[in-house]
Amino acid sequence: MTDLPRSMSAMVLTGHGGLDRLEWRTDWPVPRPGAGEVLVRITACAKNNTDRKVREGLYSTADDGAVTSFAMAGPSLGFPRIQGADTVGHVVAVGAGVAPNRIGERGLLDFNIYPDGRGDLNLAPDYFGHGADGGFAEYGVFPSDQFHAIPNPELSDAELATLGMCSWQTGFHMLTSAGVRAGEHVIVTGASGGVGTALIQLCRVIGAIPHAIASAGKAEALRRLGAASVIDRSAVSDWGTAIDAATGGVIIDAVMDLVGGEMTIPLIEVMCRDLRARRTAPRISIAGASGGNVTALPWTLIYLNQVQIFGVSHGTRDEARQLIDWIREGRLKPVLAGTMPLSRLHEAERVFAERSRDFIGKLVIVPDKVLEPAVAS
Repeated sequence: MTDLPRSMSAMVLTGHGGLDRLEWRTDWPVPRPGAGEVLVRITACAKNNTDRKVREGLYSTADDGAVTSFAMAGPSLGFPRIQGADTVGHVVAVGAGVAPNRIGERGLLDFNIYPDGRGDLNLAPDYFGHGADGGFAEYGVFPSDQFHAIPNPELSDAELATLGMCSWQTGFHMLTSAGVRAGEHVIVTGASGGVGTALIQLCRVIGAIPHAIASAGKAEALRRLGAASVIDRSAVSDWGTAIDAATGGVIIDAVMDLVGGEMTIPLIEVMCRDLRARRTAPRISIAGASGGNVTALPWTLIYLNQVQIFGVSHGTRDEARQLIDWIREGRLKPVLAGTMPLSRLHEAERVFAERSRDFIGKLVIVPDKVLEPAVAS
């Protein structure tokens, strides 16, 4: 490892707050792999909403405005921290116990910091970019068994980053938690984002029928991904009427809710309209609150209609392995909204927050040195 650089460029989070807390450093030390680890030269890292929420401290579980980080496994965020979960790159060095022939592999990181070795349960999740340094840098150190080799030449590094586990594993766990099966009709809210576009594709992979709710101007792109119908949320005055008109009046078996707020109760009510005609209980998986962190649920609506509610943050090791297999088999399609250089992460944060009408999928951050050869050519 003597030929590796000693310093690198990185965007470093120095505390909770605004974009000024993300500091561009060109003298950050390059980490060295320990036992069971690989050193990765990072070539792409997708942005996720959790990057902003961690920076701003928006993970309070109470409606008290407290600045709180993601802390399901106990407090783990320390400053300075390099964010970025969905990391792609090439192995350039290995630690003790890792086969040297892994050097040169291109791979995708399973972003989880698992609390234990269980494959089927992950109740105290943490992740790279929060509890340990992530991918908004030129190099990173990660567990060798979670950096999965994906040679697929049809996928660019940026495209592969859009298939990262942060979105896809969340979406998959939403479906598995609710027991969604082939032939079932599923509403997906926030359908144009990273988790939403993943959910649409994953529904099709398992044989379910997805119906998308998104902002205006995104219907054609979502239909191409596999949405059976698309509802413009800005044009809805009555959710039952709008859903019936879009879907042809099918029974909605489950809702995958990434928005929360005032939309949640009407969607539950839609599932409860004709209980005699249902084959299964109404189910809703919740993995986001962009529409509001607090919703006043009428509990009689929930228990009298036997509504099953599933809270979802991260998925499991087994689900991650299944997703990696599907990527290698070419069953999951990248949805790349665009790329931006790492040094312009402040600007990328603003672009991501505003998300224009034509923004679909994932914005990917690429180290400047990776982009330089393309610019030069």
